[in-house]
Amino acid sequence: MLNFSALALFLNGFSPDISKALSDKELELETYTDADEGFTLLRPSSWIKVEKAGATVLFEEANKGSNNIGVVVNPVRLNSLGEFGTPQFVADKLIQAEKRKESTKDAEVIGVAERPGKGGLQVYEFEYKVDSSRGGMKRIFSAAFVASKKLYLLNIAHSDKPESPLDTHTRAVLEEILHSFDAAGAPST
Repeated sequence: MLNFSALALFLNGFSPDISKALSDKELELETYTDADEGFTLLRPSSWIKVEKAGATVLFEEANKGSNNIGVVVNPVRLNSLGEFGTPQFVADKLIQAEKRKESTKDAEVIGVAERPGKGGLQVYEFEYKVDSSRGGMKRIFSAAFVASKKLYLLNIAHSDKPESPLDTHTRAVLEEILHSFDAAGAPST
């Protein structure tokens, strides 16, 4: 079974608390590939790679680290995400985990989807809103897949406060990052 307490711990560490949207220049994307862990994604080229316990990789917006993109890779006993449940089932578990956090005032699923990844992998995608005592309103975009008995989790957190809502352009870029998360090809030698 997927360990949702680990997922909750992962998500808990990424709490936006900024109120300014990214500029176009800050949203220029480049490919990031971790050949050792076996995943790839797009990331804003201006965001900084930082170290964080428990995260396989974490990128933060410069001077606004609460806007971030993180990936966690953990071993599991599953061959596919479908063995655990449907996308909606996983989304429900995700929201339950969010709501159990002491800092969470409210959490609401906005969207759930499934898409094919490289080689026919099942990739689940989620979008939800969280109102937290640690950073206020934030928008979370998450994607998950299982490959080679490892669970891959992408988490994109961005401020989405009433006084400074997530703008259409930034949202489109964050969705592009979400849709880019996939298994990496075999490392070239």
